[in-house]
Amino acid sequence: MVIRAMFQRHGASGAKAHSRADARDRLLIVTVGLGQIGLPAVLMLTPWLDAAHYARPEALAWVGAVVMAAGLWLFWRSHADLGASWSVTLELNPNHRLVTQGVYRRIRHPMYASFFAMAIGQALLLNNWIAGGAALLAVGLLYAVRTPREERMMLESFGDEYRTYMRRTGGILPRATTS
Repeated sequence: MVIRAMFQRHGASGAKAHSRADARDRLLIVTVGLGQIGLPAVLMLTPWLDAAHYARPEALAWVGAVVMAAGLWLFWRSHADLGASWSVTLELNPNHRLVTQGVYRRIRHPMYASFFAMAIGQALLLNNWIAGGAALLAVGLLYAVRTPREERMMLESFGDEYRTYMRRTGGILPRATTS
């Protein structure tokens, strides 16, 4: 949330040229928040999810911590590379440009990749089927619902430039190249 707050202040530029924000977007964002923060908080503060505990090797918790840290770094880097082109909802501002440098050089959706990495890290850190898996389910839903809309919006706004970008990059993982 701290990373988002830093970039929210710098990213918003006033009037929006093109917005796809709707109630579905807000519901998806709340769902991810519940999966990443809400259920882990319930796990730590109450006995309500105790029945879903399982034994896991301690080494997996360390792997989870490393994956979580990598996801946090990618989340920060994604925001930094987007700069003023970032917004929490699906929208383009009048000065929006297609960002293809930094982490966006190889993948189109590094922020979603960071969400998946953090969710995998959470699942490995929390030895609880519900609190550990909730973020994975929420992020999977967010990606499945929101990414097609985001890609359509970018194609409508940037046309062939975005088509070319799509051909040379992967969605959340770098595209394998033959060169």
